[in-house]
Amino acid sequence: MPGPAPRSSEEQVSHGHGDRLIAALSRETWMPLAATATGSIATTAVALALPAALAAAVNAVVTGRGALTATAYLALLLAGAALAEVATGITSTTATASAIGTLRLRVAGHLLSADVSGATRFSTGELVNRLVSNTATAGSAPVTLLGTITGVAASAGAVVALFAVDPRAGLAFLAGTPVLIVVLRVFVSRVSGLYDEYQSAQGRLAARLTETLAGIRTVRAAGTANREIDRVLRPLADLSSTGHALWRAQSRTVWQIMLLMPLVEILVLAVAGLGVAEGRLTPGALVAVAGYAALGLTFVEQIDPLLGLAYGRSAAVRVLEVLALPVLPAGRRRLPDGPGALSFRGVTVTRGDTRVLDDIDLEIPAGALTAVVGRSGAGKTTLAMLAGRLTEPDHGRVLLDGRRLSDLDPGCLRDAVAYAFERPALLGGDIASAIAYGTARTTREAVRAAARAAEVDDVVSRLPLGYDTPAAGAPLSGGEIQRLGLARALLRRARLTILDDATSGLDTVTEAQVTRTLVEGMRGRTRLVVAHRPATAARADLVIWLEAGRVRGRGTHRELWRHRDYRDLFAPDALDSRGEPHRGEPAGVASRQESSCPR
Repeated sequence: MPGPAPRSSEEQVSHGHGDRLIAALSRETWMPLAATATGSIATTAVALALPAALAAAVNAVVTGRGALTATAYLALLLAGAALAEVATGITSTTATASAIGTLRLRVAGHLLSADVSGATRFSTGELVNRLVSNTATAGSAPVTLLGTITGVAASAGAVVALFAVDPRAGLAFLAGTPVLIVVLRVFVSRVSGLYDEYQSAQGRLAARLTETLAGIRTVRAAGTANREIDRVLRPLADLSSTGHALWRAQSRTVWQIMLLMPLVEILVLAVAGLGVAEGRLTPGALVAVAGYAALGLTFVEQIDPLLGLAYGRSAAVRVLEVLALPVLPAGRRRLPDGPGALSFRGVTVTRGDTRVLDDIDLEIPAGALTAVVGRSGAGKTTLAMLAGRLTEPDHGRVLLDGRRLSDLDPGCLRDAVAYAFERPALLGGDIASAIAYGTARTTREAVRAAARAAEVDDVVSRLPLGYDTPAAGAPLSGGEIQRLGLARALLRRARLTILDDATSGLDTVTEAQVTRTLVEGMRGRTRLVVAHRPATAARADLVIWLEAGRVRGRGTHRELWRHRDYRDLFAPDALDSRGEPHRGEPAGVASRQESSCPR
């Protein structure tokens, strides 16, 4: 879709940018908008012709000449007005739906192409609110703007027609309208800022609610439901305050308008009435003056569309803040045949004021199992994301088989790299589709073989529908879901497989079985594993030890075990250099905590 080029997420997004987004939407949906404009123009033309037709009918009845013709013409105009209204309603609904759909597709596509680390700037609830609610409001703006333009055009045409019928009545009309225009302008200017605050509070409320619902088990287990309710509803105070401010602004404006509009109409009708009394105007002309005066004042009715536009501009700004997330530019080169050698050359990644990775130089051997270890915040996950280009380094290069990842065609890169995550999402429909997700062509037997390798085939087989069980409602534990994610990575048979803490939810026995698959079943393919347990590191061909974004050490687990700081990484697991438990007190025994409740 044409529109503003993506900006960095730090750049300030203003209402001017929102206006450009609405203009781009208008260009994208020009066909249904053109149909809506045609219907609106027809409706406006009929509305402008009606007072004149009514005046002609009145004069014809008074004079007794041509009454039938004038009445028939009036009836034809009324029928035309009804048809134009119906057609405009249909086309405007179509145009609005088209604009909303176009904007949502653009936002969704942008998010799926964005740097993964940048998307974490927004919570899931905030993104959902902007993708669903804000796109609907911003997508309605082009049709609202068109309605406002045609409404103002109808008012302007009515004023011209009023001058044509009686210039004195036209001058009387103009004398009373400036005050109305000032009132409207002040109102719209004030509510624009209030709408920004209102939508911001709405977004915070949606984000907190989504977070709480996602962690409902933790809330129930901790007994903090009331505390969470208070936290989720905290933005309601801002929402209520802003909402009341909007209502106060609207109420002040409404009574002013309701007072001024009748005064203008009375002034115009008084001038026209004097014209009839003086013989300057016919009775029909008085009817026409009344009709055009009422139609001329319909610009006041544009207050609702103007509010809609203010709301749409505010929503467009919130949508653009998502579209401002940096996108990873797509390369075009293909990946040459190779064993899967991974290289990091002078790689630096900065998040805010923190260097997550600082000038990293690494060579991951082709076909080897490499474990990445380190304390929380050392940069392990960032390194894993860089390896498959889910994020981009600020400086330096990442290469696979000598080819820079940023130069590669995205489809080619995805075929070469497989991921398994700590909390995998089961997408695709049923269990079989969730395992095969991202694999173009596969068989049910291949899916089952991958599940067996990930030690999850027996779990799936016990489900009522087996591999046809809907993934969304399957009664699976966190460790079982992790194993399904592992099966998905194993099925890909990629030259580089990356496991980002993908075995953290497994029990010791299952992890040992899965690790055996990684060591033996995937021999010859490059594996990069973010590890927290010494048993995994002990079986790796190479261990990369990260500390504060730098490489503290590299070598085998046995070699690094000589360092006390390295051994402390795995406390309280306390395994020796072979990954075997030390003798002594059992690891992981927690001390009893005092409780105020009886046991």
